[in-house]
Amino acid sequence: MKLVRIFFSVALLMVMAVGNLLAADGGESSDKWAIYLAAGLCIGIAAFGTGLGQGKATGSAVEGIARNPSASPRIMTSMIIGLAMIESLAIYALVIALVLLFVI
Repeated sequence: MKLVRIFFSVALLMVMAVGNLLAADGGESSDKWAIYLAAGLCIGIAAFGTGLGQGKATGSAVEGIARNPSASPRIMTSMIIGLAMIESLAIYALVIALVLLFVI
């Protein structure tokens, strides 16, 4: 619960800071702050989620190897494929963030 409060407090501070930074623009791009916030949250949440997923996958693989060392090659192969799939989610989020920043 404390982590959720911290997350929303940081998000609120980001919204306030971006709004103040773009206020001197003359009012032409009043909705740009939302695009910048969305791009930042997109890559931030993706990095957080993939970090948790990769840590869990690696920890489970090491635990499996410790319990059964003879299965190490199969476990490592599965772990590498799984980590590649997890990392692809972060790359998709990066692409979405870059599209938000430079296309929209």
